[in-house]
Amino acid sequence: MAQAQIDFAGASAPAKFPTPVNSAGFRDLAVQGLSKSFGADRTVLRGVSFSVRAQEAVALIGSNGAGKSTALRCALRLVEPDEGDIQLFNEDVTSARQHRLRKLRANVGFVFQKHNLVPRVSALTNVIHGNLGRSGGIRGWSQLFAPVSLRERAMHCLERVGLADKALQRADQLSGGQSQRVAIARALMQDPKLIVADEPVASLDPVAGHEVMELFHKLTRDEGITLLFTSHNIEQALSYSDRVLAIKQGEIVLDGASNTLSSADLGKHYG
Repeated sequence: MAQAQIDFAGASAPAKFPTPVNSAGFRDLAVQGLSKSFGADRTVLRGVSFSVRAQEAVALIGSNGAGKSTALRCALRLVEPDEGDIQLFNEDVTSARQHRLRKLRANVGFVFQKHNLVPRVSALTNVIHGNLGRSGGIRGWSQLFAPVSLRERAMHCLERVGLADKALQRADQLSGGQSQRVAIARALMQDPKLIVADEPVASLDPVAGHEVMELFHKLTRDEGITLLFTSHNIEQALSYSDRVLAIKQGEIVLDGASNTLSSADLGKHYG
């Protein structure tokens, strides 16, 4: 199956990665030729290549088992790819040591389908945990030990997602939509350049899912945060992204601007 090509226009010769010429062309993430197999008979990614420009919202769609989540995780080396080259914030991280990789990933906020909150502590404490990638220690584990400045930052993040009034409520007492908002606030606590969201609304009802995607859209637009998210929902992919990538059987088969695509264009890449 033919793989969509990434536009490297402007280069005098083929390059491993596009060279940014200004802030509008800067790539927060660029991957080239990612391949990944789990065992001899389960190839998940086959030479996947794509890039995400700074302050761009990109949706990655595909059916179950197409390789969406694996592509995200390999692109950030949460799962090690078998082959491929990766640049994160214009720095080659293909073979970066873990210490350097952790520093770069501190600029990436992660939001997943499972909200991964600590259930028996407050929403505020869960948000404070978002700072652990930048500063560890006991003061980052609980609102009880956190300095005033850290608690104030966490409260500001909760305000940004509309949940300041739930700050002291235990996470296991929140609704699904509220829990995901807390997870977003926790990601914002990192002051990220890039948010990566893997099926962020798949476990929510349609109303809560719409509200969370609206929140992502507003935050990324208002604060200049780059967004890369996966989705099964074609309408959400078109509504909340600048660009849509489609992956099928481990290969990128579509890379197009959202405003040039229709539901029918995307629907044929499922199954």
